[in-house]
Amino acid sequence: MEGFDFHKSNCNRKLIGARFYDIEDQDSNITKLPKNTTKPNGTPRDRVGHGTHTASIAAGAFVPNATYYGLASGIARGGSPSSRIATYKACSEGYCQGSAILKAIDDAIKDGVDIISISIGRSFVFQTDFKDDPIAIGAFHAAERGIGVVCSSGNEGPDPYTVTNSAPWIFTVAASTIDRKFQSNVALGNNVTLKGTGISFYTSGHAKTYPLAFGENVHFHPSLTSQARNCMPGSLDAKKVAGKIIVCMNDGWSISRLIKKLVVQDANAKGVILIDEQEKSSPFDSGNFPFAEFGKIAGAKILQYINSSQNPHATIFPANEIRRFKPAPVVADFSSRGPATLTENILKPDITAPGVGILSAMIPNTEKGSSLFGITSGTSMACPHVSGAMAFIKSIHPTWTFPMIKSAIMTTGITY
Repeated sequence: MEGFDFHKSNCNRKLIGARFYDIEDQDSNITKLPKNTTKPNGTPRDRVGHGTHTASIAAGAFVPNATYYGLASGIARGGSPSSRIATYKACSEGYCQGSAILKAIDDAIKDGVDIISISIGRSFVFQTDFKDDPIAIGAFHAAERGIGVVCSSGNEGPDPYTVTNSAPWIFTVAASTIDRKFQSNVALGNNVTLKGTGISFYTSGHAKTYPLAFGENVHFHPSLTSQARNCMPGSLDAKKVAGKIIVCMNDGWSISRLIKKLVVQDANAKGVILIDEQEKSSPFDSGNFPFAEFGKIAGAKILQYINSSQNPHATIFPANEIRRFKPAPVVADFSSRGPATLTENILKPDITAPGVGILSAMIPNTEKGSSLFGITSGTSMACPHVSGAMAFIKSIHPTWTFPMIKSAIMTTGITY
């Protein structure tokens, strides 16, 4: 399907089909995609990078010397690099309309695909009966015709009963870690260096030392102290923040790491250090803005240094890669847990797959620079790993049915 910036000539031996949907309805409870979405109506071309990233994980071709600014260097390839891809763009302006999803699945069935990979899903809060769930309905249509449907389980863990896409005819995939960690070190002015996590890089120059300040000490107004310690929008005094590295807490206010980073960055700070008592397994990619994240113990050392020094300062170093990191794999903290919300008789998710710190194709942007690869985390990344594995098995055993392939994958998976 051609669009204003996409033509048939853009297809090739890898991308053999592309459709998009501008169907309007009132169903906007599907989980949001990244908020920096550009209005994509009128073209099947990916504007966010989510679809590009997941498609590449499932069936990307061999690409030597793939890297994200020196991180995760090596040969990149999808789970089934010889498979072809047809894309169905059902998400628009950050939302995935239910009617568009159902139409996309039905079109994929008519086009004769072998595997359908869906890295989207409703929040468990808005779970409806399977007969009212567009993904469950579409997946059932596909299953009736022998087409396997693989879906992400959701990113609302670690609490139980948070899994989504739990219909028994769907292959539901949770996310697990891999034996690779992205470490971001911080050197304090008292000659103490702490090992944090995170992804940031410098497009020019080297790591520099800047004054260090705690968010609650640079608040815009005394009444905003609690908000300022968490770097919430409107809580920081830009004049006090400018030129400093700001320490932010994550201890009760449910705003994302991205929002905290943007709040500090917009105030002309030189970097951000995040202290999270519940240490995250997924590294946050801050792009070319210095960032490091620490748990409770290391965080206490940073705050103690700030409180005991008349002129606290610090240096945030670019991320470096630690391989053969243990323990791994483990279920990611964000990965939604079962049992299924609608009925406890359905044990979901079905399997885990790599979903933390995954290198794959990405669309260049101003924040992340010109790299054609990106590192992201989520069950959206785990899902296409399984989709690619299914496609690979299908290519070797073309007569095997979806339940046979699903059983082969689940019964040969490694338990820890």
